[in-house]
Amino acid sequence: MTISAVILADGTGSRWKGPDHKLIHPFQGKPLISWSLEAPLEVGFDELIVVTGAVDLSTLIPENYTVLQNHYWETGQASSLQVAVNYAESVNHEAIVVGLADTPMVSSESWNLVLKHPGQLVCGSFEGKRRPPFKIHNEFWKEIPTSGDQGAKNILMSTTLPIVEVSCEGWPDDIDTVEDLEKWN
Repeated sequence: MTISAVILADGTGSRWKGPDHKLIHPFQGKPLISWSLEAPLEVGFDELIVVTGAVDLSTLIPENYTVLQNHYWETGQASSLQVAVNYAESVNHEAIVVGLADTPMVSSESWNLVLKHPGQLVCGSFEGKRRPPFKIHNEFWKEIPTSGDQGAKNILMSTTLPIVEVSCEGWPDDIDTVEDLEKWN
């Protein structure tokens, strides 16, 4: 089975009121997105994918990433996830592990735990809260919304699908505001 890591990095960061886009803003000595892109590098993924949209991140993305541009990023996160799923399907990946570009405190170990678990729907559990990274086997790609700003949250929060939670260390919350960033900087 081939599995790709997918980092969603397409939004405008509309709640961010800083001087530049939140993903390029410095966080503990480097751009915020760098933390999220580096964590899966240390794990044995068959491919690393980043979906971009609202802001040019090309100078910040390591060359071992496949960059997919979501030209419809304004329609919401579901469209970016669909870009990743369509690509993964076209290259015959059997699963994707999805993470967010604005979660710098999610470790490589968390990515590894989710990747290595044999389940088809596997999510990180941070102090009992389901959060990305989130492995979705191709059998469940049809459950991913095709529109809106939800991404895979409907699957992640499902009480009827066979989701396996793996206990992860770290802080899974995303950085949406300057105040969020200041808590950790």
